[in-house]
Amino acid sequence: MIGMIMFGVAMLMLMLGFPVAFTFGGVALFFGIYSEGMDLFAFMPFRIMSVMQNTVLMAVPLFIFMGVVLQRTRLAEQLLTSMGRLFGGLPGGLAISTILVGALLAASTGVVGASVVAMGLISLPVMLAHKYDKRLSTGTICASGTLGQIVPPSIILIILGDVIGLPVGDLFKAAVWPGVVLVSLYIIYILIMTRLKPETAPAMPADPTRSRKQEVVSALLAIVPPLTLIIVVLGSIFSGIATPTESSALGGVGAVVLAIIYRQFSFQMIWDSSKDTVKVTAMVFAILIGATAFSMVFSYTGGDYLLEDWLHALPGNEWGFIILSMLVILILGFFIDFVEISFIIVPILAPVAEAMGINMLWFAILIAMNLQTSFLTPPFGFSLFYLKGVAPPEVKTIDIYRGIIPFILIQILVLAMIVIFPEWFGMSATY
Repeated sequence: MIGMIMFGVAMLMLMLGFPVAFTFGGVALFFGIYSEGMDLFAFMPFRIMSVMQNTVLMAVPLFIFMGVVLQRTRLAEQLLTSMGRLFGGLPGGLAISTILVGALLAASTGVVGASVVAMGLISLPVMLAHKYDKRLSTGTICASGTLGQIVPPSIILIILGDVIGLPVGDLFKAAVWPGVVLVSLYIIYILIMTRLKPETAPAMPADPTRSRKQEVVSALLAIVPPLTLIIVVLGSIFSGIATPTESSALGGVGAVVLAIIYRQFSFQMIWDSSKDTVKVTAMVFAILIGATAFSMVFSYTGGDYLLEDWLHALPGNEWGFIILSMLVILILGFFIDFVEISFIIVPILAPVAEAMGINMLWFAILIAMNLQTSFLTPPFGFSLFYLKGVAPPEVKTIDIYRGIIPFILIQILVLAMIVIFPEWFGMSATY
């Protein structure tokens, strides 16, 4: 039972707010010495070296760099302004444009914090000025800002590909339809709300100084550059021309080209973007090394065998396992980040799923869709904090919490659809 006690201690320390990487490493060190002695950690340099030599993980800093550079090009501002004018005349048009911009930012930058903050600064004041309901406005921004977790190229899909041992390109392809369905259901929800309660999202008066043709041209000029980058990056992966790692380098170059097009390029911008990239990458890899030590000790103490036997004994066989694993990930998402769940929980569940004959590509997409909810679920959803940090004083935390609930339910609905009808998304539940 040492492994299970170790797991419980680690979860408790995370919920108490201890740093993630040091929690995993410290707990692993204490229980490893207690159970096996210091000799156990003689294997750690080899494990760390295998992490550092992993070419799949090289895509992580490159895609982060691409997102950070695009964040500094005022891409979000131009997209939101143009799309807002294009759809603002419709009831709920500002909310619809925010969702579409969120999808474009997800496919081009993938940086959740940057997307939520940008839309919170630009779109939220406009919505509130046009008498939009505060809950609908904040919920729309948080939900659309987190689309970068499921819409490729997504950092979480790269991490899952490495942890589960799946080609990242296959994960990117499999995530396209779930992302499209999620965006579509968000828009349908907005349309239903505006039909049932028109006062929650009134239409924005047209700008008399601009014709409809000017608005369309302006929107196209704002959309075409990032859309081109998306097509180049994802198209090179899907067509087999480049690996995800190679396409991430292509994306980084493309982001710099877009910075030149938007007249935001400077060597200071490149320097600042590089520093931000190093900070985020260091955080991810520090967690990965701590999680590697944790999983090694967990395995040596027999915790993985005990847990595997228990999961195999669940009622309902494969379906019992799927339901329980999705429920556990959903609940943990209320308290801890997707990176920790990916590096600690997924390696425990993946071997059991594979032994049961579950299609690992389908299982990985279920996990990715589930982990996206971790950004939205109170009390520790990061998107909620990002938005609260830039929201006007009249927007209370409770408004954000209440506004996000319908979008969490939509995400759970899409997750259930993928579980029950995987063929709708071009997948199967078993091999």
